[in-house]
Amino acid sequence: MNLPLLPTISTFFIVLSAILVAIGWNLVLRRKIEAHKKVMVGAGASALTFFIIYMSRTIFIGNTAFGGPDDLKIFYTVFLIFHITLATTGGIMGLFTIYWGWKNQLTKHRKIGPITSIVWFSTAITGVMVYLLLYVFYEGGHTTSVFKAILGG
Repeated sequence: MNLPLLPTISTFFIVLSAILVAIGWNLVLRRKIEAHKKVMVGAGASALTFFIIYMSRTIFIGNTAFGGPDDLKIFYTVFLIFHITLATTGGIMGLFTIYWGWKNQLTKHRKIGPITSIVWFSTAITGVMVYLLLYVFYEGGHTTSVFKAILGG
């Protein structure tokens, strides 16, 4: 198995961000607020690192099309669109959650934080599934622009 370097590294960072969110959640439940803040900044930095690697690869190299069987392509495409929607929602929610925590607007932060965490865990899980479908379970298809990879062509 010959795994591609940049997608493997970026997937590592999204998984790391989810692990750090889980640790941060545990810390805040145990009222270790300062440790919670530090870990959540690390989770945000890890997610940002993922995003920078992903966008750099998308812009400069392109994205990999699904290389699995044609009869599964529609299911993969629907799953990918679901993942992208979830990731976008989670990213935006994450920015608001971090901002409100940073600005000590704790009522808003506490209200959205648990929901953001669940969305982010779901994003990480579906992101790993996309990675596995593209590079592990099936050999990746051709590398092309993001729009062609999603819509075919």
